Amino acid sequence: MLKKDRYKQLIGYFTENFPIAETELAYRTPYELLVAVSLSAQCTDKRVNIVTPPLFERFPDPESLAKAELEEVFHYIRSVSYPNNKAKHLIGMAKRLVSEYNSEVPNNIEDLQTLPGVGRKTANVIVSVIYNQPAMAVDTHVFRVSHRMGLVAKTAKTPFAVEKELIKYIPKESVAVAHHWLILHGRYVCVARTPKCGECALKGFCKYFEALEKKVIKEQK
Repeated sequence: MLKKDRYKQLIGYFTENFPIAETELAYRTPYELLVAVSLSAQCTDKRVNIVTPPLFERFPDPESLAKAELEEVFHYIRSVSYPNNKAKHLIGMAKRLVSEYNSEVPNNIEDLQTLPGVGRKTANVIVSVIYNQPAMAVDTHVFRVSHRMGLVAKTAKTPFAVEKELIKYIPKESVAVAHHWLILHGRYVCVARTPKCGECALKGFCKYFEALEKKVIKEQK
């Protein structure tokens, strides 16, 4: 199957069955999403959603977080991964939002990446979710699913390389929602250790499943 046909079937399936797909991080404002996405690095959305309500009650905006003491922020986020570094980054991020961006979350990837602790993945999430731009954030789920499905070349060894291929083949108007399709599929079906191929509706055009079938046939001979 040609790569373009894989994309066509993938987009067709999700458009029909899951036309609305959104982040599972809880937030009310761009500031809250920025904090939540920053905390979600190497941590589950479930854990982040437990941590953020009291954090946002104490620090409801960039101004309050910019004035925070490191120890207090650490106290609120101590159950996430790398809490000490993330506490430092959150305070630094808030200070820069206040001093450079009038406490507003930037609407472009370049400015977002000037904020402490904000890399390309986080920046892509923000411009995609908040500003509805055709940006593809590549986390571990997107990276894994893209390779297993045969959506990207084996030579795409970095998140940025995967991002460029996905953007090339996914229609511009579908990029934002496709980001969530791939994440959710990787989180609940195409899981890391033991993918649930038996219940996967995409297995008919999946390279990973195709290889599994060939292996089984070979072993039965």
